Amino acid sequence: MIKALNAQSIAARLFLSAAFWCSTILVVAGLGLTAVHARSTEAAFDEQLGVYLKALVANVASNGEEGLTGPGQFIGPQFELARSGWYWQVTRIDAQPPDIKSSRSLFAAQLPRVETPSSAPYPESGALRSGYVTGPDDRSLRMVERVIDAGEEGRYLIQVAGNSEEIEAEIDDFEYALGATFVLLLAAILGSIALAVRFGLRPLRELREGVASIRRGEAEHISGDFPQDISPLAAEVNLLLDANREVVDRARTQVGNLAHALKTPLSVILNEADAGSLTLAEKVKEQAEVMRRQVTFYLDRARAAARAGSIGSATEVKPVIEGLVRAFDKVYAERALTFAINAPDGLRFRGEAQDLNDLIGNLLDNAGKWARAHVDISAARDPQPDSGGRAYFLTRIDDDGPGLDPQARTAALRRGRKLDESRPGSGLGLSIIVDLAQIYGGSLLLEDSPLGGLRATLRLPTL
Repeated sequence: MIKALNAQSIAARLFLSAAFWCSTILVVAGLGLTAVHARSTEAAFDEQLGVYLKALVANVASNGEEGLTGPGQFIGPQFELARSGWYWQVTRIDAQPPDIKSSRSLFAAQLPRVETPSSAPYPESGALRSGYVTGPDDRSLRMVERVIDAGEEGRYLIQVAGNSEEIEAEIDDFEYALGATFVLLLAAILGSIALAVRFGLRPLRELREGVASIRRGEAEHISGDFPQDISPLAAEVNLLLDANREVVDRARTQVGNLAHALKTPLSVILNEADAGSLTLAEKVKEQAEVMRRQVTFYLDRARAAARAGSIGSATEVKPVIEGLVRAFDKVYAERALTFAINAPDGLRFRGEAQDLNDLIGNLLDNAGKWARAHVDISAARDPQPDSGGRAYFLTRIDDDGPGLDPQARTAALRRGRKLDESRPGSGLGLSIIVDLAQIYGGSLLLEDSPLGGLRATLRLPTL
């Protein structure tokens, strides 16, 4: 049953669960009300019998046995009709054999005793007992009895009984009315639940229609006013759509750039072939190497763009920095460079570990090439999110090298530009960092370092 319920729609699950609990509550409430009404009906009936019993007690107490000659005249005419279901009986229990006086309705029959767990044959004087007994004609009777001590007049057991069918009829009438009321109430509640579920889940239907419109090409985003519970979901779906669209656009851009970059080498090769040049083999080899570098570069950028658009990837920053520092300690061991790390635990980059390695690794490599003795690496959360509320962290790499003037910093960020040919490298490192950081929505900033050299500040998204 649970599996079947899980397979149902959310609306069906909400409706069925609400219907079950409402029905259960109403049934429990109905049983409770029926029990309370039954007890109150019995109490009211006992009170009526008690009034008749008090009249008999007063009559016997004032007149003794002589007061029993015609009590029906002042108790009620129903006690005068044979087998009416209303009876009284007065028994003098201190006489041997007991002297019994009864109403004419008993018609020579006798009333039984109220069964109680007590072993005493009679209740104490003044104590009142009540209960159900079987009377003449096997009728069920509700009876009250009491023992009075009239002094010299004797001790008497006074019993008054009434037809319990009146109690049962009143209880049945109440149960019928209560059941009909609760059925109507349940129908009204279920109708209200159905309307509430339909109204409450309407934003989900609108969200589904919005996604379907995007799939059909009728819209690019989910639009509309949603409740605060559904609005974040709609916003996340729109962000997901934007991210996927951005990945596709970037891939198209990289393919276009690659095609444009390959046009020149291919033109050179074709021109050399048409001219019948004797150096064709060397030119082909030279231009093929250029094309290989271009293909590698743009494929790396395309892969980075795809990874940047992936969902759910996250990388701890501090372990990556520590791993890179251990590697560069060995690379620059002969120069005795020192690398100081200041990064908190728990700071995470919203992207792939490989990209974070490339980004920070290129900056550390560049700082190690130019530093004289010391490189500082620090990472901290940026207190200022972007306009869309996206959070970022800053990684600062400072060296004590010669530094760069503002014009040289701008030139250093251009692809393929090397400011010092005596240093190893292709001149692609900083430009790759800029491109990769921009793919993630980040940035790279070069400025003066407190150590006297260059400071590289890398801004990347975090969780």
